[in-house]
Amino acid sequence: MSTIFETPRALLGAEGTLLGPTAWLRIDQARIDAFAACTGDDQWIHVDPVRAKSGPFGTTIAHGYLTLSLVNMFLPQMLEVRNFSSGVNVGLDRVRFLAPVPCGARIRGAGEIIKVEEVKGGAIQSTVRVTVEIEGANKPACIADTISRYFSES
Repeated sequence: MSTIFETPRALLGAEGTLLGPTAWLRIDQARIDAFAACTGDDQWIHVDPVRAKSGPFGTTIAHGYLTLSLVNMFLPQMLEVRNFSSGVNVGLDRVRFLAPVPCGARIRGAGEIIKVEEVKGGAIQSTVRVTVEIEGANKPACIADTISRYFSES
């Protein structure tokens, strides 16, 4: 369920607000293979299930950057900001990959608003820490501090 802010300015003071979690998403071999094809990263640990059976994880694993890219899918499922003219993804402050995502595992996003500020030109910039959880695992797959900037309607 998404937490809704009617305007970007409504984010001001929202630090500490917990977001999500999202629904679970299964990471299957087709998604891993598609990411490998798109990025050119076809290392056997990701795309060769037969060889990966005898590898360190007993199966193929998702690319770390595949896991990170799914933050972009989870974020709008957790946070909806309304009534702005445009928004941009400014980038990331910090990213950590803490555990591999085995093929067939389910992941989801959970978040926390950690910083909100008004920046040059009156835009509102928010930093949301997104934790990508692996179902049944004691460590998350990834933690990423995402930065978004919202420009007010004219």
